Amino acid sequence: MVKFWLVSASIFGFLSVALGAFGAHALKDVLSAHGKSIYEKAIHYQMFHTIALFAVGLLQYQFKELSFSPAGWGFFLGILIFSGSLYALSLTGIKWLGAITPIGGTAFIIGWLWMAYTLGKSTI
Repeated sequence: MVKFWLVSASIFGFLSVALGAFGAHALKDVLSAHGKSIYEKAIHYQMFHTIALFAVGLLQYQFKELSFSPAGWGFFLGILIFSGSLYALSLTGIKWLGAITPIGGTAFIIGWLWMAYTLGKSTI
């Protein structure tokens, strides 16, 4: 799983930068101020959790006896669901997409709690 987490983080990092540039240039005259705010929140959360996902890969590589995969899945799914729903909401204005966002937020929370649990029970 180490390779999966590191490659996933690399792809999500690339997408975060590419989508951020796309939003800043191609969408600057398309999105409303509210839409830009939503889009920027998606970019920020994606990048923060991309870094967390990269940390999962590094921690799993270093501490093979510990299981960081549940945290990795929380961050991975959180990026897809939280940021993905915000991208879609900002571009389409379809309000019910906002109802999906908390599912991704919950995945992020589970990821952070699993990291804390795993590191807390370890002997490092």
